[in-house]
Amino acid sequence: MIHAAFLVFLLPLAGAAVLALGGRRLGDPLAGWVGTAGVAGAFVAACVTTGGLLSRAAPARSFDQTLFTWIPVGGLNVKAALLVDPLSMTMALFVTGVSTLIHLYSIGYMRGDEDYPKFFLYLNLFVASMVILVMGDNLLFTFVGWEGVGVCSYWLIAFWFGRPSAASAGKKAFLYNRLADVGFLLAIFLVFERTGTLQYHGIFAHLGAIGPSSRTAICLLLFAAAAGKSAQLPLFPWLADAMEGPTPVSALIHAATMVTAGVYLMCRINPILHTSHPAQLVVASVGAATAFVAATIGCAQDDIKKVLAYSTVSQLGYMFLAVGTGAYEAAIFLMVAHAFFKAELFLGAGSVIHGLDDEQDLKRMGNLRRWMPLTFGTFVFGWLAIAGIPPLAGFWAKGDVLDNAWARFPVLWVVGLVTAALTAYYMSRLSALAFWGDDRWREVLARPAGATGSGGHPGHDAHPHEAPWVMGVPLVVLALLSFVGGALLLPWRPGAPLHWLAPVFGGRLYDAHLSGTTQWVLGVVDAAVAVLGVAVALPLWSRRPVHDRLEPEALKRAWFLDDVYDAVIGRPSQAAARFAATVVDVQVIDGAVNGVGRLARGAGSGLRRVQTGFVRQYALGIVVGAVALLAFMASRVW
Repeated sequence: MIHAAFLVFLLPLAGAAVLALGGRRLGDPLAGWVGTAGVAGAFVAACVTTGGLLSRAAPARSFDQTLFTWIPVGGLNVKAALLVDPLSMTMALFVTGVSTLIHLYSIGYMRGDEDYPKFFLYLNLFVASMVILVMGDNLLFTFVGWEGVGVCSYWLIAFWFGRPSAASAGKKAFLYNRLADVGFLLAIFLVFERTGTLQYHGIFAHLGAIGPSSRTAICLLLFAAAAGKSAQLPLFPWLADAMEGPTPVSALIHAATMVTAGVYLMCRINPILHTSHPAQLVVASVGAATAFVAATIGCAQDDIKKVLAYSTVSQLGYMFLAVGTGAYEAAIFLMVAHAFFKAELFLGAGSVIHGLDDEQDLKRMGNLRRWMPLTFGTFVFGWLAIAGIPPLAGFWAKGDVLDNAWARFPVLWVVGLVTAALTAYYMSRLSALAFWGDDRWREVLARPAGATGSGGHPGHDAHPHEAPWVMGVPLVVLALLSFVGGALLLPWRPGAPLHWLAPVFGGRLYDAHLSGTTQWVLGVVDAAVAVLGVAVALPLWSRRPVHDRLEPEALKRAWFLDDVYDAVIGRPSQAAARFAATVVDVQVIDGAVNGVGRLARGAGSGLRRVQTGFVRQYALGIVVGAVALLAFMASRVW
């Protein structure tokens, strides 16, 4: 059973191949079912492989499955191989499982799209790339998956490339991630130079060959790459613009793939990170700062998907806070729980957008709980889970992160606690604006004939409507997982050790040594803060949708970070490009080339005068030349 690991990435890859060759013939909805079957098969293969791992003793729950030798060049011998261990299989399980639900949802959401088969082709490639990323047994093979999810995100974010905003968002995501990936490449070079290998087990076995400064450099270079992929300060602006893609893409990127890759990478290199306290402090501090900044921005956004986007950035900050404190299990647990409730929230938002003729402005919604009871009923679980209300999954996962922060970095615990209050507040604001209050959506669905919604579909006079069953089933499943996900022993269980991930992290896990009383007090504080956030926001925003003082322009424009980048990088780069185009290119480069041409033409014009065609002139030239030659020779003799 354990050797079925290769099927986890091969099946979605095969689905992509089928869709590439015959997607147009399959059409809508058969192409969607083919794509969904490929990812569902990968989930089954992951379950089978995990079952094989569980049948082994804990110390033996790790093996490499070599597919083929990829690069045999001198001392560099890189194999296309899979590392099958508890961490990789935990990632593979939730990646393929949640992705299957998102594929199923997409069958209904993308119905009628002219590029329907291509959409599922990209989704399958996305999942296959993410599986390669989390299961690669060496840095270079991981980098293949890393770049694979990068290019797939570009295709999917810019899927509706006919809209300039979507095309621009795709390019923005691509450029931000390529900039950060320089750190990954430099880390690969440094690791190979120090250890002579890129395989994870080989690297960890040769830690003694890596000096303290080099370990810190490797960790910080990989964290730079992770900050781009997982949208941390200062590289998170691309993630909000990524909402230009179809809503299932947003769910896939935020819940199951791509943005979680950076957290996974830092957990994978935990033997190196454990030995570098400066790197741990940087990771924890950046994570806490990102969580807080993104939460403040989420408090003032009107686009339902952008609120969820900034909440993802904030939750990822929590995960990096956990990684920086050495609480790797807490980071993974929050990642899994986040996959459940964030997929639920995005797909629920998609159902709202679908039922409101593509409207995404929260200020133009209201009272949808009456008209969309299934969407509302399932959305509640995701909302309360991310808010940290017990006993939902988010309460246990976030609480474990904060407990470790309290024990190791108390200042960062304060930042995390304030962020938790803001999270409960802005998610309750979103829910109040969408599902309570007046029927503000009526002006959306009562547009004159020929008017269009934000997505370009004709308006109509109707009530909001529930999505078809293929969209409803994933909502119900994810709502259930958001509720019971806290029961997973990934790492929260007072007084009991976690055995599943122990072979990966071993003795490198930070032990907070918190007493039972302290854990209870911290848990009560976490719950109280979450309840306070909900209690403040729900009545405030359900009564009227506008509170200008609570939505300052700085928060609406994401602390002007894009404006700063535009002023510091964008405009100077444009000025430099204009200077290069009008001065360097025209006057220097073209001037040099044209100058050579003019010189050759002038020389030719001068020599042309010598060619008169008179024999006597040529004879005179010969005589003059001969006399000059004889005179020279005579001077040499004398």
